[in-house]
Amino acid sequence: MTQYRHRLPTLTLATLMFAASTAIAAPPSPPLTSSAAEQTGVALTIYNAGLGLVKDRRELQLPRGRGELRFMDVASQIIPESVHITPLAGRDTLRVLEQNYEYDLLNPQKLMDKYVGKEVKLYEKNPYSEREETVTATLVANNGTPIYRIGSDITFNHPGRVTLPGVPDNLIPKPTLVWLLDNDREGSQAVEASYLTGGISWKADYVLTLDKKDERADLEGWVTIDNRSGAAYRDARLKLVAGDVNRVRDDLPHREKALRMAAVAAAPPFKEQGLFEYHLYTLDRPATVKENQTKQISLLSADSFPVKKELLLKGENFYYYNPQGDTEGKQKVSVYVEFRNGAPAGPGMPLPKGTVRVYKEDGDGSLQFIGEDSIDHTPKDEKVRIKLGEAFDVVGNRKQTDWKKVATDSYEAAFEITLRNHKSEDVTVRVIEPIPGDWKMLASSHDYTKGEAFAAEFLLPVKKDGETKLTYRVRMRY
Repeated sequence: MTQYRHRLPTLTLATLMFAASTAIAAPPSPPLTSSAAEQTGVALTIYNAGLGLVKDRRELQLPRGRGELRFMDVASQIIPESVHITPLAGRDTLRVLEQNYEYDLLNPQKLMDKYVGKEVKLYEKNPYSEREETVTATLVANNGTPIYRIGSDITFNHPGRVTLPGVPDNLIPKPTLVWLLDNDREGSQAVEASYLTGGISWKADYVLTLDKKDERADLEGWVTIDNRSGAAYRDARLKLVAGDVNRVRDDLPHREKALRMAAVAAAPPFKEQGLFEYHLYTLDRPATVKENQTKQISLLSADSFPVKKELLLKGENFYYYNPQGDTEGKQKVSVYVEFRNGAPAGPGMPLPKGTVRVYKEDGDGSLQFIGEDSIDHTPKDEKVRIKLGEAFDVVGNRKQTDWKKVATDSYEAAFEITLRNHKSEDVTVRVIEPIPGDWKMLASSHDYTKGEAFAAEFLLPVKKDGETKLTYRVRMRY
């Protein structure tokens, strides 16, 4: 019994020492690397203001316990603070202990910087033997031009090539997310990494085609996606958010590039739905958005809906504050096209802000560009109003015929507006006079209404090759 009691502690101590030495000698497990090859799906939501939400699903082989995972093929303009990884089988099986975003990318300058103070090999071709000769050198510095020590000599501008023994671990070929994970489940595991990225945006463009009488039109809408985020999204479930999303600009110091490429793909329209105070447009098929690509996808189409053309002459507020004299002033008459965004009379789909380009057939049946205008986000059943330009054959003249002060805060002004129509058909011109203050019409040659901002509005018919003259006197108090 005495021998047994003395030998037990000895054996136990030896066992513990062996186990400890084995643990110390065992090399650490190398970090796992995941690339787009393990990707099982990607969802991409793009916002108007150069922001994208990426949801990247991958099937990973993770060992049980604690280990490092390098998650590659992410956007180079990723916002690291927004990254979130979720195990799809259960949140309790996988825990993130530490998260890093590595963007110290591999390039010749940084690679040489890592070898300052270390030995490298220099190769130079012998002009006599035409063979490469090798010499071992120490890289002393790499500030613009590499400086080497060969033996006791210092040299630079070496004409040969340099080789390095390997790539340091702290340099990576592409931006990478690095997680320290604690995993309770061994084997294959599906995870989803989501993050926000800059450098990707979308906008809407529209083509409106008028009929011969300017009474009906066809509309086509296109989505233009510009991807400069530093990653490609293959077969992505694509969604677009229209609306003004508030962002903290100081948290997004991401650069925008101006490179433009063209890639046009016809596709079914997007499906639209409300999202909070915005609108969400979902493409009903997967789409690939390549890196550094501008891509166009069909958004909507509407045929032969009613439109209204309007000729507008609008005055200026300053006409009413001072005498303008007897000089006549020629004024341009603007041309607008307006339609109601309501089904079945119009598109009937909330329209994201964008540019509307308007075309019309000429006498030969060829489409000609006649103007463009930008529109803001337009809900269903609201009016869309597009300015095309200025009328060529309809001109206006304005003359102030009287201006006087009648009391401390009251004034009178009289105007004469002449409209001439050189077209081959009759037209109607809408005249808007932005009269300031509290005003009363004393006399007018034509009927008027009080319109927006309490302006006086007149509808003046003008015969072809004819002339219409509007005169009015108004008293203002301001």
